Amino acid sequence: MSTEIQEMPEQGEIVLATITKIMDHGAYVTLDEYGAIQGFLHISEIAPGWIRSVNKFVKEGEKKVLLVKKVNPDRGDIDLSLKQVSNDQKKQKLKEVKKFEKGRTLLQSVKEKADLADSDIEKLEDSIYSKFDSVYDAFIEIGRKGVETVKDLKLNKKTLAAVEEVCSKIKLPSVEIRGIMEITNNRSDGVEVIKKSLLDAIKKDPTIDITYLGAPKYRLAITADDFKTAEKVLKPIIEEIQKKVEKNNGTFKFTREESKKTRED
Repeated sequence: MSTEIQEMPEQGEIVLATITKIMDHGAYVTLDEYGAIQGFLHISEIAPGWIRSVNKFVKEGEKKVLLVKKVNPDRGDIDLSLKQVSNDQKKQKLKEVKKFEKGRTLLQSVKEKADLADSDIEKLEDSIYSKFDSVYDAFIEIGRKGVETVKDLKLNKKTLAAVEEVCSKIKLPSVEIRGIMEITNNRSDGVEVIKKSLLDAIKKDPTIDITYLGAPKYRLAITADDFKTAEKVLKPIIEEIQKKVEKNNGTFKFTREESKKTRED
């Protein structure tokens, strides 16, 4: 008879937990990513300063992002902290959890479409993790670049076809950066000069969109996979338009607007 060893988190790890029981001196929690094993959040680790009531900060059934302070594998004790988790750590953890859950949903879709067994899905998941950080990242990459991305994983035709179909229906995450261009040209053919400068820019890069807002303003928007790529595209476009406008005795001014994610990733 063999006893299965329960996996434990490591000291310093950021985990997602569910509050299960409120006590005067703290709260018991279960760790969502570790088979719901139990940990303890002492009152001194809930928030800075003196705490009159634990209930004011945590409630039963609530999920919290916590820091693992101490682990005692022999006794099965896990001490946790809420107050030592920064906002950035919290956001990053919740993002990871959301990405993981999306990955599980995508795998379930593949399982249903290809009529695969649980063992087949486990093998597929293992294969994906041998190359990607997450299942979701893998499917996004396939959605953007095609199934050739995972050619080296040597998936069978039925599985590959199901993966391709699922990926084709994913709304790929993207970002948009934009700004207002103020362009003037007092020449008799100034309007045509401005129009040509903008059309030349659009022809060079189909990812940009220019909208006329009313003289002398035009909105320039660039959509890309991420902010870094978008910024890389923006700079040379602005420089080229400005150069052409000023070469023809016009004036140019660019003012950035707030960037945004066009879809959640």
